Amino acid sequence: MQEGNKVTGTPISRIDGILKVTGKADYSTDHPVKNVAYAVIFKSTVGAGTIKQIDTTDAEKSPGVLAVITHKNAPKLNVKGGIRGGAMLQSPDIEFYGQHIGMVVADTFEQARHASRLIKVDYEKTTPRVDFEKLAKEAVSPKDSKDEQRGDTTAALRSAAYVVQEVYATPIEHHHPLEPHATIAEWNGENVTLYNSSQIVNGAQNAAAATLNLKPENVRIVSPYIGGGFGSKGGQWANLVLAAVAAKMVNRPVKLALTRQQMVNSVGLRQRNYQKVSLAATKEGKLTALAHEITTHCASKEEFVEPCGDCSKIMYDVPNSLITYRVVPMNLILPTYTRGPGKSTGSFALESAMDELAYKLNMDPIELRIKNEPARDPSNGKPWSSRTVVQCLQEGAKAFGWEKRRPEPGTQQQGNFLIGYGVACGTYPAHQRPSSAVVKLKREGSDVTATIELAAADLGTGTYTILAQTAADALDLPLNKVTVKLGDSDLPPAAGAVGSVGATSYANVVNDACIKITDELIARSGKQYFARPTAAQLMVSEKISDFKTRVDSKAPETAEDFSSHSFNANFAEVMVNKSTGMVRVSRFLAVTGAGKILNPKTARSQIIGGNVWGIGMALTEESVVDPRWGNFVTRSLADYHVPSNLDIGRMDAMFIREEDTASNKLGVKGIGEVGIVGVAAAVANAVFNATGKRIRELPITPDKLL
Repeated sequence: MQEGNKVTGTPISRIDGILKVTGKADYSTDHPVKNVAYAVIFKSTVGAGTIKQIDTTDAEKSPGVLAVITHKNAPKLNVKGGIRGGAMLQSPDIEFYGQHIGMVVADTFEQARHASRLIKVDYEKTTPRVDFEKLAKEAVSPKDSKDEQRGDTTAALRSAAYVVQEVYATPIEHHHPLEPHATIAEWNGENVTLYNSSQIVNGAQNAAAATLNLKPENVRIVSPYIGGGFGSKGGQWANLVLAAVAAKMVNRPVKLALTRQQMVNSVGLRQRNYQKVSLAATKEGKLTALAHEITTHCASKEEFVEPCGDCSKIMYDVPNSLITYRVVPMNLILPTYTRGPGKSTGSFALESAMDELAYKLNMDPIELRIKNEPARDPSNGKPWSSRTVVQCLQEGAKAFGWEKRRPEPGTQQQGNFLIGYGVACGTYPAHQRPSSAVVKLKREGSDVTATIELAAADLGTGTYTILAQTAADALDLPLNKVTVKLGDSDLPPAAGAVGSVGATSYANVVNDACIKITDELIARSGKQYFARPTAAQLMVSEKISDFKTRVDSKAPETAEDFSSHSFNANFAEVMVNKSTGMVRVSRFLAVTGAGKILNPKTARSQIIGGNVWGIGMALTEESVVDPRWGNFVTRSLADYHVPSNLDIGRMDAMFIREEDTASNKLGVKGIGEVGIVGVAAAVANAVFNATGKRIRELPITPDKLL
C-alpha cells in the first residue's frame, strides 16, 4: 500500500468482533465434541492436614456417574512438569482450603455435581497458617532473590533534610476473568486434544505433556478465543491435566469447568504485600536515598514473589538504593502473575511515598518527579531505548487541567463533596520474545488472499486485528483479504500473551514473514525490478496459485544494550462525600509512551481497561481470608467488588508519539500491563488532596476515611 494508505496506526474495530457478539466465537467449552461427559471437582474443606478416609460409595452408585477419581486411583503424574499450584490428586496431604481432592465424572453436569456432594471425607486436621499479620515477622529471604543495594541508604536517610518512611499495604486480589478456567479433553489413542483458554499456547502444551508423561507432539492445545485471563491463564493449573486424566479414565471426551467460587482457590491470586518505603531528599527535592522493603507470602511448598520493587529500581535518579524481599509460607494457594505483577502494587507504595515527600517539601508532585528524572537506567547504567515520563507528565498536566489543583488538602469543595487531584507514574518492560509464523498466499484469477498462522493468543485485546493490519501493510493487500489463525499448538510456536510481549513479538514476526515471502517471490521470478513489487503483484504476474513461507524471529542482537520500557503518567480527580466517606473517581486521564501504536482504538481500550482495574484496586477489590479456617469469604462477584459502569467517571487516554526501534524492528511496545501501573497511587494521592487523610492500606473504603 502507499504510505498514506497504511492501516497500521488507524483505529480499526476488532475483526473478530462480530463473531463474539453473535456467539460464534468458540471459547474453551464451546467446541463441538461428540459424546462428551462432564467432570466436577470437589475440594478440601479444611485448610491443612491429611485425608484419613474418603468414602465415594454413594457417589459411585449415583445415576449417570462414570468415575470418581481421588488420590487413591488417580494415575501417577509428573508433579514437576510445570503445572502450578499442585492439587493434582497425587497425595492425601492438604496444603490449603479448597485444594482439589477429587473429581466426579458423569453423563451430565448436574449428575456429576449431585454425586460430588455425596462424598464423605474424614481429615486429620492441623491448624492452617493463614494469618499474614501474625506470620509476617517470620518472613525470610526468598530462595531465588538477593537484596539489591547501591550506595548506603542507611547513612543517606540518617543525614537527609527530608525523610518519608512509611508502610503501604495491598490486599490479596483475584483475577476473575469473565470466562472461568475450563477445558475439554479428547483422546485419540496416545494423543490428547485440550480445548483450553491459554495465554501461552506452547507453554500449556509443554506443561500438560510433561505432567501427563507424554511428548509435546502428543498434546494439542486449541485456544482461539480467551475470555480474559490477566495472568491466571499464563501458567497452567491442575484443572487442565485433570480433564485429560478424567477423559482417559472414562474413555470419553470430558468437559471440566470451574465455577466462579472454585476460581478463588484453583488458579492463583495476587498476594498480600507489606511495603516499607523510605525516601530521603535535599531541601531542593533531590532524592538521595530510596529503600523499598517488601514482605509477602507464598504457598506452603512452592514459592512465588511478585517483583514489587521493580519500579523503584528505575523510576528515579537516586544514588543510594535498596530493594529487599521477605516471604513467609502460608496455607493458601500459590500466588501468581496478576495484571502488572509487582509494578501495579509496587507503584502504589512508591508513588504514594513520592506524593508524601512532595507535600513535606511544599513542592508540586509533578515538579518533584521531573527533578529526579534519570538520564540512564539507574539499576544497570544502560541507556534508555526511549523514555517519555517527562512528556507524559507535562502533556497530561495540560490536558487534565492540573493548574486548577489546590496544593493544600481539603480546600476544594463542591456541595457536600471534597474534590482532590492526584498524579502517579508507572512503567513496564518492553521485550520481543522468539516467535514463528507462516504466511500463505492464494490466487484465484487476479484476486490474492493471505492467511497468517502462528500459535499466538488473543485475550480479547485485539491481536487478530493488529496482526491483520500488520500483514495488510507488509503485503500491500486490503485488510479484508487477510485471514489470521491463532491459538493452536499445531501452528508455528509463538510467545505468550503475557508480560506485554504479545503485540511486539507477534507483529514483528508477521512483518518479517511478509517481507520474506515477497523476497522469495522476487527471487522465484528471476527478474530485476526498478520498483519493488508487492507479493500480490508477483502472484498475478508469475501466475502462482499458492505460495507460503515460514519465519522464526527474535529481538535484534543489540536489544539488550538498552533499557526498554513503556512509561505513563496517571491523573485522577476524585469526589469524596463528606457524610459517607464514599469516593468516586469523577475523571481519569492516562498518558502513555509505548512506541508505535498499531491500532489506537484497541490500544485505548486496553489502557482504559487497565485504568478501571486500577481504580478497583484503589477503592473496592479485596479478597478476605477467614483466619479460623483458611477459606476465602469473598467467593463471587457479589462480594468481591469490581467497579461497574456507574462507578466510573470520564476516562481519557493519550499516547505520546514515540519512535523506538532499539528493542524491536517495528518499534512496538506492549501496553496490556502498564495500563494498571500507577493508577491506584494516583487515586490515593487524589484522596489525600481532597481530604488530608493519607490512606496507606488498600482498598480505600469509607470506614478508613470517616
